Amino acid sequence: MTVQQKVWFITGCSTGFGRALGQEVLAAGHKAVVTARNVAQVQDLVEGNDQALALSLDVTDGAQVREAVEAAEKHFGGIDVLVNNAGIGYFAAVEESTDDEIRRLFDINVFGLSDVIRAVLPGMRARRSGTIVNSSSIGLRAFPAVGYYAATKFAVEGLTDALRQEVGPLGITTLLVEPNPFRTDWAGRSANETLPEREIADYAETVGAQRAAFRADTGKEPGDPHAAARAIITALAADAHPQRLLLGAPAYGMAIEQLESMLAEARANEALTLSADFDAPRRLTLRQDPPAGDDAVSRPVNGQRRPGSCDARPIPRTEAEPMSTHITRTRESLRAAAPAR
Repeated sequence: MTVQQKVWFITGCSTGFGRALGQEVLAAGHKAVVTARNVAQVQDLVEGNDQALALSLDVTDGAQVREAVEAAEKHFGGIDVLVNNAGIGYFAAVEESTDDEIRRLFDINVFGLSDVIRAVLPGMRARRSGTIVNSSSIGLRAFPAVGYYAATKFAVEGLTDALRQEVGPLGITTLLVEPNPFRTDWAGRSANETLPEREIADYAETVGAQRAAFRADTGKEPGDPHAAARAIITALAADAHPQRLLLGAPAYGMAIEQLESMLAEARANEALTLSADFDAPRRLTLRQDPPAGDDAVSRPVNGQRRPGSCDARPIPRTEAEPMSTHITRTRESLRAAAPAR
């Protein structure tokens, strides 16, 4: 099968996942711009290969971001796939964390990522094509000891969801990668932690235990960086690639668990939730033990409607529909389905 050759621009390629992705992209017949703060650490990836380019890049340096993107576009004629892989971890309780470490985390994981996106987008818009791949974490899950790290990844999720809707009409797509732990350097030297004198004893059984587990598992994680890299390449080769890609069995299991928990809680508080609007139906009641996959607001019991129940169902929304229009349609549906007062 003939490979449609693309130009990939990958941040954070000195070690771990970024390095594996650079190797697999080249092995698949694509061109790759591999970047690192210390370019000497990625020179071996490009030696003797005219399909590869190594560049210095610290994503927290806005001028260097623009220079690297311009150099890549000049060398290869454009960037087809941007992979925002550069990132760091930080292990500390929310209360134990220091301003400097928190800001450094956001500077790299969020603001650096944003700077690279903004530098690459003009070229993609001009060509009306391109894909932006952003690295997140396990399906919007947070754990003790990584609250601020999770906050950066939640920010990346929100930014990417909005970006997808903004650039979709321009022929540009996005992909959120949500991996479980991989055998990279994330929990090793790439992750700082709170100083021992800042540790709070009250958090020993939660934060302390989790922090120790992260360190102990370094080098034993279940994820294979090269297999994950090949999965991303395969996903993007499809005519219509996913918006989110979970990577690894733990990521899949924890994401499903999180989504089911969120759905159950939303349904359990449905009446209270719907009561917050000015025109909320007065006697809207909760379903009792709805079956999995049931999207009705109420179900008949022994063939009869529950007293005061409502027949409204969730109103699907397309990305092209303005949110204000969708809210209006939903309210009209609830009003029409509300029982007589």
